[in-house]
Amino acid sequence: MSKTEKLPLSEVIAVRRDEIFDEGRFAEYVKGRFPGSDLPLRVEQFGGGHANLTYLLHFGDGDEAIDYVLRRPPLGPVAPGAHDMKREYRALSSLWKAFPVAPRALLYCDDPEILGADFFVMERLGGVVIRREVPECFGSGSDPDSNRKLSEVLIDTLVDLHAVDAKTIGLDGLGRPDGFLERQVSGWTDRMERAQTRELPVAEEVAKWLLENIPDSPAPTLLHNDWKLDNMAIDPADPGHCVAVYDWDMCTVGDPLCDLGTLLCSWIDRDEAAVGPGSMPSQSEGFMLRREAIERYAERSGRDVSAIRYYHAFGTFKMAVVLLQIYVRYHRGQTKDERFASMDVAAESLFGQAAKRRP
Repeated sequence: MSKTEKLPLSEVIAVRRDEIFDEGRFAEYVKGRFPGSDLPLRVEQFGGGHANLTYLLHFGDGDEAIDYVLRRPPLGPVAPGAHDMKREYRALSSLWKAFPVAPRALLYCDDPEILGADFFVMERLGGVVIRREVPECFGSGSDPDSNRKLSEVLIDTLVDLHAVDAKTIGLDGLGRPDGFLERQVSGWTDRMERAQTRELPVAEEVAKWLLENIPDSPAPTLLHNDWKLDNMAIDPADPGHCVAVYDWDMCTVGDPLCDLGTLLCSWIDRDEAAVGPGSMPSQSEGFMLRREAIERYAERSGRDVSAIRYYHAFGTFKMAVVLLQIYVRYHRGQTKDERFASMDVAAESLFGQAAKRRP
């Protein structure tokens, strides 16, 4: 349904062999449920993600084709509370009203006979997704002004999200803000324990420290819960303009500094070594330093960020657990994606980083 800029071709691939679904059955189910869904269907896959499976749906042909996006959980068993399509659908059914860079969700299905898992369909908001390197359209990393704008839009869009009044759009019941941070730490610790395929003493030690040193939380807000550069799309004509934010399956109401902490764990300064697969091109000249990013968030949001080192450590811990969860699916044979073969080693490195980032 999108009339926005198409994503770069590198973002879209042929559907991986083990992630193919019955397109005929799907097309029959969605027929007539949203505009264009009665037209012939062609399916591609977004290849950059590491967890939920995301597909590009083309209904019709050529310039008249109408595009949507399909989201479903990864193959095989998933951790309780993770990859929550119903939560993501609920959030995106309303969030677009107050936060227009959130794609609008159109259809949710919990019948496993259709795709083998629950799923939802949403509008497609296109743009440029930036991963480890700044793309050519923004100067390939050599344009300090563009790099600065990319770093600023990361913070400013997050501040905009945290300013949304959840109650006015009916999302105030999406989470339980009382005791939120303690439940988050306990929940991620439980996920870590269930995803381990070998002993990781540093992970156990960091988890214990996080539980014993929980700070007081600021007033609750809506939060994305996985805020990072490659979950955003940028206007190809303006590196300072966000046109879409993706991956809302952990969206909730809770401590907003958790979002900032998640972002900071992949924000590597120019004098640091990158750790893990989630780092941004933050070492490019002009990109704000991590300290500057924290200061900008504090200034624009008005929040006290004096405890941010705790959230930075927790964000790094969470990223490490996510890598463990990805690796254990590969370890069990639930996915054959070779990108995941060394995720356990990357996770162990991140647990070490989490230990170092504690105050």
